[in-house]
Amino acid sequence: MEQRAGRIIRRGNRNKKVRIFRYVTKGTFDAYNWSLVENKQKFIGQIMTGKSPVRSIEDVDAAALSYAEVKMLATGDERVKEKMDLDIQVANLKMLKAGHLSQQYEIQDRVARYYPRRLKETLLQLEGLKADLPVLLAHPVKEDVFSMTVLGTVYTERAEAGEALQAACRKMADPYHAADIGEYRGFPMQLSLKGIKHSITMKRHMTHTVEISESALGTVARLSHALEAIPQRIEELEMELEELKKEFRNAEEEADRPFAKEQELEEKSARLAELNILLEQGGHNGAEEEREDEETEEGEWEADRAEETQAEKTGRKDREELERRPAREDTGTGDGAGRKESVLKGLKAYQAPAPVTHSAAERKLSYYAGR
Repeated sequence: MEQRAGRIIRRGNRNKKVRIFRYVTKGTFDAYNWSLVENKQKFIGQIMTGKSPVRSIEDVDAAALSYAEVKMLATGDERVKEKMDLDIQVANLKMLKAGHLSQQYEIQDRVARYYPRRLKETLLQLEGLKADLPVLLAHPVKEDVFSMTVLGTVYTERAEAGEALQAACRKMADPYHAADIGEYRGFPMQLSLKGIKHSITMKRHMTHTVEISESALGTVARLSHALEAIPQRIEELEMELEELKKEFRNAEEEADRPFAKEQELEEKSARLAELNILLEQGGHNGAEEEREDEETEEGEWEADRAEETQAEKTGRKDREELERRPAREDTGTGDGAGRKESVLKGLKAYQAPAPVTHSAAERKLSYYAGR
């Protein structure tokens, strides 16, 4: 379709507007040709789009008509049109069913693995944070009250504590192994190197990790924010846990849901199979009828030839018998010889010409031409 419009819609066409007319004639192969284009478009669409749920595509050649179907279509058999429509409908239903099954497999996998694992992980995180919360509340921090232990030294000023942490980074003996450097608000601190940046991990039941800032006060602020976010994180996990449970229940219900159009697919597939059988039988019957017609015509031709041959034999026998008769058999005018000659001329005129040897095809063609 794109190539046929290539001379109209193309670069260099100076016409501002163009019109493209497509004509379709009823009772011809136009409908079938357009159905082929439609099938090809669906075939290409399954590859080009990322929304198709199926992992296989139908071969376009499978849409070719058989000889029997061409005959039925040429004679206006409505069964061919019905078959073509059913081919498309059954293909669409099969694609929908394949998508449904693919979705069912994914849901069943999530029910069996994903949701149980996520629920367990979320519950463990929630329990760990709830266990860390009392420790945090037992070591409150105010604007005028601050305390952090770094390498055995207690710092009550935030800036001094931050500088001590930066100094500890420079003094690490083995940067690739975590080292205990102190405690903050009841949480032990470990210093480690990840890539090119140092980080501090605070752990009781759960792990809270922050990166060392370039400024001393920035590092202390990050540590405080990580611990103070525990109550908010507990609320988020509780909401997430409830949402996971709800999704889990819905997934369990959806996992066993049957294909909604299964009955329609079965009915149309059965009808399509029935039409295929009928069309195939129609093709065979047509061939048998054609052979029967040929055999009937051949029999009629043989009968006619036999009749002609019998007439030739009868005429020849009568002529020979008449020739053997004496002229005195004439009981009328006495002109027996003249009457005998007259009868012989009549028999010769009646007698068919002698058969000429021809091929079977020539004899049949001559027979039909005579009829």
